[in-house]
Amino acid sequence: MIPKELDPSTVPDGCHPVIEVRGLRNAFGEQVIHDDLDLTVCRGEILGVVGGSGTGKSVLLRSIIGLQVPETGEIDVLGENMVDRSEDEAKNIRRRWGILFQNGALFSTLTVAENVEVPIREYFPFLKPPLLDEIASYKIAMGGLPPDAGPKYPSELSGGMVKRAGLARALALDPELLFLDEPTAGLDPIAAAAFDQLIRSLQERLDLTVFLITHDLDTLHAICDRVAVLADRKVIAVGTIPQLLALDHPWIQEYFNGPRGRTAANSYQEGVTA
Repeated sequence: MIPKELDPSTVPDGCHPVIEVRGLRNAFGEQVIHDDLDLTVCRGEILGVVGGSGTGKSVLLRSIIGLQVPETGEIDVLGENMVDRSEDEAKNIRRRWGILFQNGALFSTLTVAENVEVPIREYFPFLKPPLLDEIASYKIAMGGLPPDAGPKYPSELSGGMVKRAGLARALALDPELLFLDEPTAGLDPIAAAAFDQLIRSLQERLDLTVFLITHDLDTLHAICDRVAVLADRKVIAVGTIPQLLALDHPWIQEYFNGPRGRTAANSYQEGVTA
């Protein structure tokens, strides 16, 4: 039995919903990915989304941002219904969020600066090149990259720099909401920890709401305010890690109390008390 405060259909006290998903069902043929899925993301929080392989974490993200049309269900983002929107209506809403895809998804034939300028050119085609270059430079710095990264192509960047360039592009339009899909995947522990701290710093300075898909237990402990657990075709619980650990669900216990989970928790506690 899931306590009411961890029930994904419950809106937490004091929460101002930025994302609300109700009764979501996604299926591909006879394969049902989500069935009656509920989730609320509150303004100003970093929400981590975890689940085993095949539980539909990326499908959930794609549904929220409009790349996947669900069979049934309601999805509200920033107070706007995302289901059955016209392309023009959806475009106006998408302007208010940024997305960092799992592998950066940079255009290989464009420089870092040109990649950052892509969404700006889409929404503000009248801006002159000098201003575009200035904005791109500012966003590149916000992403934690040095100034000389702007003229480089993705093939000239390390994996960590590609992630930061993708983050700079996600920040191009001054979003209210940031979607991150496995942002630290493939990074070494030092680079991953630095990226985590960058996300937390940006969230605090820019008052962002962050929807974060991750397998990285260190990330969950270090920066996530709450964690949503995907299992059994739905979000089974949402809460802090200590709250989730109090549940007797086998996947939650195995995930957070397995050897890697204990190591991450111990590392976090050592960092807090250092």
